[in-house]
Amino acid sequence: MTSFVPHTDSEVEAMLGFLGLSSMDELFEAVPASLRLAAGELSRDVPPGLSEFDTVAEMERLARRNSDLVCFAGAGAYDHDIPAVTTQLSNRSEFVTAYTPYQPEVSQGVLQALFEYQTLLSRLSGVAVANASLYDGASACVEAVNLAVAATGRPTVWVSRGLHPHWRQALTTHAFGTGHVLVELALAGGTTEYSDASDEAPAALIVQYPNHLGCLEDLNRAAEVARATGAMLAVAFDPVAAGILRTPGSYGADIVVGEGQPFGTPLSFGGPYLGLFACKNDHVRRLPGRLVGETVDGEGRRAYVTTLRTREQDIRREKASSNVCTNQTLIAITFAIQLSWLGTSGLRELALRCARGTRYAREAVLAIDGVEPVTDRAVLREFAITTPLAPETVIERMAEEGFLAGVALAEEYAPRGLLVAVTERRTRDEIDRYAGALEKAIS
Repeated sequence: MTSFVPHTDSEVEAMLGFLGLSSMDELFEAVPASLRLAAGELSRDVPPGLSEFDTVAEMERLARRNSDLVCFAGAGAYDHDIPAVTTQLSNRSEFVTAYTPYQPEVSQGVLQALFEYQTLLSRLSGVAVANASLYDGASACVEAVNLAVAATGRPTVWVSRGLHPHWRQALTTHAFGTGHVLVELALAGGTTEYSDASDEAPAALIVQYPNHLGCLEDLNRAAEVARATGAMLAVAFDPVAAGILRTPGSYGADIVVGEGQPFGTPLSFGGPYLGLFACKNDHVRRLPGRLVGETVDGEGRRAYVTTLRTREQDIRREKASSNVCTNQTLIAITFAIQLSWLGTSGLRELALRCARGTRYAREAVLAIDGVEPVTDRAVLREFAITTPLAPETVIERMAEEGFLAGVALAEEYAPRGLLVAVTERRTRDEIDRYAGALEKAIS
């Protein structure tokens, strides 16, 4: 309430005129009628003439009527635990109010925090250099393509269909302007099939690990294909799974990207999130975004500065491989705080709890008549199933039972497919009740 400043009548009229509309009612016709309040409906719930305090209290009472569903949905955004220490530290004013660290003499705290973030990400990914973050996983994939095309001079990129479909859509949209040629590699049994690849040598091969169906790709095979064609290997990895899986860099990945939301960022209706980006030292001068480096000041004390900034690419205009000049500072620092809090053993335990919960849930769900696995490949945090009903119907019925059942899969993956995710927050009791509700929903 305190942040709401009403528009004047003249401002509303100017806005409607610019949009070519005649009324505010016409503005909201894009919203389905079933979701719009009928005339006078709100006033029946909220009496007129209430004070601001009483109005806020009434709105909070109405908000508490919303359902709180137990989340088994994933597909790139996950319901992980956020420790109190992560929220407490990341919300300190030193971080929340920090601005772009152009002047290192007044920005040492934020610069050091970003340097620590880069160090942690470099260790997770297994490659030498990480930037200070990008906007999200999709934009990180786009920048991986930009770097590979600039480094190799080749316009073609091989993209596994195991890569998140939204990320592939972002690549397609960007390629429309750049002229990059995207060749999709089909899945066979849940993982990437390389036999149908085109003869044209690509700039990069992009695979996701684990992939969109939750399956563990064979990165040894991906690295062999990349080396045979002279392509760069770009791996979209899961930072949680990194707690128990080998790093992409250990398989020979040239570029490692990912989504950092699981560490400290709530689901938040889809954003803002955090793009992870790291690469081999050979490509550091094409690294997108910001890079924080460690040095010493005039008195020999340890100090931090932004270095090799993308602004060096800006002046190159059309020859630049990236035009990203910023980063997600606060979310990146939050990522680093939670990862530091977990430590090596905590990260391993987190990944193991996800894997064990997923195995238990998968066995329970597949015991239901009519439920079949999309693939029998090894999974870690989520798995794909098919049900006798359309996934949208299953999701709607499960919501009535108090569960967010999962994410409906596109037809390219499986007919009537449902992607189910299990994080460390899901208890045995919740999984048992989920399986019971699913059996009821499809019976």
